[in-house]
Amino acid sequence: MAPLQPHRIELGDVVLRPFVASDEAAVAKALEDPGILRWTAGTAVISTPAGLRARRWLEPRIDGWARGNAVFAIADRDTDQVIGNVALRDVHRVPDQAVAAYWVSPLARGRGLGARALDAAARWGFAADGLRLHRISLDHSLVNEGSCHVALRAGFRLEGVMRDYYVEPTGQRHDSHLHARLATDAVPQSSQPAGS
Repeated sequence: MAPLQPHRIELGDVVLRPFVASDEAAVAKALEDPGILRWTAGTAVISTPAGLRARRWLEPRIDGWARGNAVFAIADRDTDQVIGNVALRDVHRVPDQAVAAYWVSPLARGRGLGARALDAAARWGFAADGLRLHRISLDHSLVNEGSCHVALRAGFRLEGVMRDYYVEPTGQRHDSHLHARLATDAVPQSSQPAGS
């Protein structure tokens, strides 16, 4: 995949920006959350000793742009502290398409940040001055209801159930929801910050 030019998106109280090495402490704190570990860390990270997990997770995200993945830290605008992640990966592996992934730290949940960040990344992904995508898909285990709420609020329609698609690092399988958003879909209102 072709390298991507790193990008920054301002969202009022938060910023989507590339990850940097100094984000390791915030990522380590996020990886203490069992949900983030279970659903988004991956087998390689989970099998790494706890003290090294953040570095193992962070290193491929820092150079993700060079490998054709738009990997954003969701950072507090005032402190620049990482409070989440949203990514568009496999960009143009299938023409005009990408796959989204996201997580939000426990301390930042309940503020709609996941949906706002996912919506902003999708808008940029669809834009003529962005990635010029037509379709962005994502999937999540059916038992991960929070992820489903984020996807729906960000305008990613439910397309179906993929049986036994998600495999946890433990080997346990789950059915998964498949969601997608097209460049031609209506812009979701629920993911917008108040007053915008």
